[in-house]
Amino acid sequence: MPTAQSIETAIAAGLPCAHVAVRGDGQHWEAVVVSAAFAGLSRVRQHQLVYAALGDAMREEIHALSMTTLTPEQWADAKGH
Repeated sequence: MPTAQSIETAIAAGLPCAHVAVRGDGQHWEAVVVSAAFAGLSRVRQHQLVYAALGDAMREEIHALSMTTLTPEQWADAKGH
């Protein structure tokens, strides 16, 4: 069974991230992923990059993942910096 930490680790291993945070109850997960790799990409393509980073875990272990994907600039704006 995946944990928030194992999901964060998998995302960070497969995608250069400035910030990754995952929370959930073991079945339903929410992730915030900040990566410069998202610049200029559609939201769908950004999510596809995260799914690719998770690989087989996304298909086999993680059944519900909602995510917010942001560039570092969007993250800074969202945090009020």
